[in-house]
Amino acid sequence: MEQKKWSLQLGGRVLEVETGLLAGQANGAVTARYGDTVVLATAVMSKEASKISGYFPLMVDYEERYYAAGKIKGSRFVKRDGRSSDEGILTARVIDRTIRPLFNSRMRNDVQVIVTVLSIDGENDPDITAMLAASTALAISDIPWNGPIGAVRIGKVGKDLILNPVNGEVIEGDLDLILSGTKEKINMIEAGIKELPEEEIVKAFEFGQEAIKKITGFIESIVKEVGKEKAEPDLLQGDSDFESKIKELLLSEGLASALYEKDKKSVENKLEEINKKIGEYIEKEYSADDTDKLKEIAEQVFEEASDEIVHSNILEKDQRPDGRKLDEIRTIDCQVGILPRTHGTGLFTRGETQALTVTTLGSPGDEQIVDTMEEDTKKNYIHYYNFPPYSVGEIKPMRGPGRRDIGHGALAEKALVPVLPSREDFPYTILVVSEVLSSNGSSSMASTCGSTLSLMNAGVPIKRPVSGIAMGIIVDQRTANKEQGTKYKVLTDIQGLEDHYGDMDFKVAGSEKGITALQMDVKIDGVDVDMLKAVLEQSNKNRMEILEKIKAAVPASSSKMSQYAPRIITLKINPDKIRSVIGPGGKVINEIIDETGVNIDIEDDGSVFITSADEISAKKAVEWVENLTHEVKAGEDFKGKVTRLMNFGAFAEILPGQEGLIHISEMADHRVEKVEDVVKVGDIVPVKVKEIDSQGRINLSMKDADKTTN
Repeated sequence: MEQKKWSLQLGGRVLEVETGLLAGQANGAVTARYGDTVVLATAVMSKEASKISGYFPLMVDYEERYYAAGKIKGSRFVKRDGRSSDEGILTARVIDRTIRPLFNSRMRNDVQVIVTVLSIDGENDPDITAMLAASTALAISDIPWNGPIGAVRIGKVGKDLILNPVNGEVIEGDLDLILSGTKEKINMIEAGIKELPEEEIVKAFEFGQEAIKKITGFIESIVKEVGKEKAEPDLLQGDSDFESKIKELLLSEGLASALYEKDKKSVENKLEEINKKIGEYIEKEYSADDTDKLKEIAEQVFEEASDEIVHSNILEKDQRPDGRKLDEIRTIDCQVGILPRTHGTGLFTRGETQALTVTTLGSPGDEQIVDTMEEDTKKNYIHYYNFPPYSVGEIKPMRGPGRRDIGHGALAEKALVPVLPSREDFPYTILVVSEVLSSNGSSSMASTCGSTLSLMNAGVPIKRPVSGIAMGIIVDQRTANKEQGTKYKVLTDIQGLEDHYGDMDFKVAGSEKGITALQMDVKIDGVDVDMLKAVLEQSNKNRMEILEKIKAAVPASSSKMSQYAPRIITLKINPDKIRSVIGPGGKVINEIIDETGVNIDIEDDGSVFITSADEISAKKAVEWVENLTHEVKAGEDFKGKVTRLMNFGAFAEILPGQEGLIHISEMADHRVEKVEDVVKVGDIVPVKVKEIDSQGRINLSMKDADKTTN
């Protein structure tokens, strides 16, 4: 391909897209540059159908390279870039969630999109550039795809919305919102928010949509110049007579009523019976050579027929699978403190979804060091999410967290960060782990609610409780883009079937003051801002209902921490005294730790954190540090230990590492001929600080000392 470049002014900087230079063997490849951040995106499609069955096989990989930031990381023995960081996995998920809805769900060709970060400038995060590069690579390729999409990050500093803010503006601002979508619709949302009201979020949606229109137009102009003719995909499709017959059988076997059983297990059992009968019909009526393929096609027909039933009943009758009203939340139960030795626990149950969230408090030194391609930071609030197979009645090998687990954990973490106490007020490292014990939709929001319960139970003084709800939408595609407007229905607290067959999964978390986190995925080409506004308005009412349940269980953060939780005592010392506490080679601080059993963390500003589960040990360590760093003043009395004798007097240690001189003339009210006549090495004597001279030397007096000093 001929090398070509295009550019677009975006957020006060130039977005530059180039083709023809790199990765010429891919179906589509572009290099995108924003500032000095550069990414390469490639898209490749297999020529034949995948051996993977049951779903469209799309893979999205986001490859981080430390060389992009000029870093050499790793152990002394391994320097190769390893598995993606959590941040890299989250970026891959954002790209996947953006592009997946625009593929034909019946496609069975393998499609892989790989985005490799080649350079980062520390100001422009590569995630937005990666999304735009992936969109362009797919759009110009011969891979069938209904794009392009545009993507933007929206920040808010003061009253101003900022398009693609640089990193500093994101940290300082109240909003970090990633939006993507087509010219007319938004199809992916990811946001961390500092308790902003719904109307402010809608304004940000509108602001972002205008920029997305501009970006998609830009990509379309590139496609006109260098875009390839789209290939014919390998679709999972049978002849019309076969598919019609399967649909007829599904309906006659009671698919509609099976989907509307009251509990999840009953639904699964009935659907399994129906699928078994369909399989028996295919085996009886068709050649054995064709049965595997025909069963897979029948499964696709089953999915589409189920989708049609759920849509029709909700749009025309307001009838949900479990019988609830459109704006009704499932039964909620909140409990706390159910585990005896943990520092805090919250058990949140909503319908058949249940999450147990456990809080563990640690010292400041327990904080997580985040060492990535983009940044080196520390985290003192961490949330992990675990989704074991038994939560959905399945058996699967457990091989550590998957992308979904990392994504849901990050969302729940993001939801609570805005209400956490400052480090000055609560210096603990906080680890929160959510165990999903049962799942039938919205386990990430159950984890968010469970986090609030657990943190408050642990005595963490959060500013306000946070609740979360998963909202859905059912869109009548027959009315889409018509002048009379698109017909749709908003669903509150979607459960498994509504998530699977619905058109949107919109998770909203926040406090009474405002929204703290958003995440949205769609299965259609997108939704417009008016739909999002309606969803946010309904979610506000629902979140307040859940907050009332949470507050009924835990009216306020516990005033008492668990007896098993460590206590932290904070001291502030002169930064010049830090070396006195640490000692040469860490000798002094290690001695304190060994003698008392505490943990000690010292920061450059002189903050000292002493962590211990034992109050007596903590007090001993505090006294030790205070003595090491005490700045002696004239007039103070001490008990001094004589360390050296000289002709002119004796030196005495009044505090660890701090000695003063008792001149022979200050040893007694009478004349002293020899120092040895009054003191010897090892004696403990009362002394008063007479003066501290211009060189910092301490002069002591025994004759003026308070003889009652302990």
